[in-house]
Amino acid sequence: MSGLLQRRLLFVSGKGGVGKTTVAAALGLLAASRGKRALVCETDPRGGLSNAYDCGPTAFQPLEVSPRLFAMSMDTEASLREYLKLNLRVPMVGRIGPLARAFDFVATAAPGVREVLTVGKLCWEVREGHFDIVVVDASASGHIIGQLAAPIGINELVRVGAIRNQTDWMLEILDDPAQTGVCLVATPEETPVNEAVELVGRLKEETGVHLAAVIANRVLPELFSGGDQATFDALCSTGGIRRLSEAIGRGEHPILTEVLEAARLAVQVRRSGAEHLARLREGVPADVPLIHLPYLFGRSNGPRAIRQVADFLGEELGE
Repeated sequence: MSGLLQRRLLFVSGKGGVGKTTVAAALGLLAASRGKRALVCETDPRGGLSNAYDCGPTAFQPLEVSPRLFAMSMDTEASLREYLKLNLRVPMVGRIGPLARAFDFVATAAPGVREVLTVGKLCWEVREGHFDIVVVDASASGHIIGQLAAPIGINELVRVGAIRNQTDWMLEILDDPAQTGVCLVATPEETPVNEAVELVGRLKEETGVHLAAVIANRVLPELFSGGDQATFDALCSTGGIRRLSEAIGRGEHPILTEVLEAARLAVQVRRSGAEHLARLREGVPADVPLIHLPYLFGRSNGPRAIRQVADFLGEELGE
């Protein structure tokens, strides 16, 4: 677990809605707080990082949102423009016109081109050493395999030349577990766990990228200890509310029923979540750490929540 932030490139994925943007933002913040120059990149620019860091809109050019911490949003056209400038020495100003239309046609006809431009940009940042670590708020679990496997497809399609050479060094970075890893995020619910377990298998079968960690997000705390649970079960039994009312010197009151029902629901949800977490642990290789993040009882996904998650991650990683 202590080696998670020693990697140079981390892809954070999971079912939509499980909090992968929060985890990616927190990992970047944690890395920066420990002296690393960190870049967090969202591949689907919907403003998630902007809200997480309260930094205003992010763009293709990295924006320093706090000391040593940078945020950016992926833009495949801008990535193509940068690629042409770096490799063909072609200055590009504004939209690239006919070339952009040709690119749109090729990208539509040849699946994987857009994904290679995304992954290639991230690998290039790693190769050039602009940042100590690049954390990617990657595509959801239904799409990340295509993103990570794209360089393999291009590499098999193009046997010689500059593009083949470039996918070669990209794959060297992606397939090196010391440099690159995937963090899967899941909540203790049936569908997110199912998707996470499925993705574990697909990562191994269809890509060479190493599974670095699985993060169980929004885990509810245990409400009662063993002894307290027995007492609670007795209170919920027939006559329990009446005896409790007598013990506190009041007649039977509706609020007591409501409190006990709320507590019983919380226990049931916690137990259900524990079963899903057990299934998640069974579906993940034993050598891959399963990190638990507690449920944050708040509505904000802004800097305060990100700091809390970063602190929890720091405690779990023990770095």
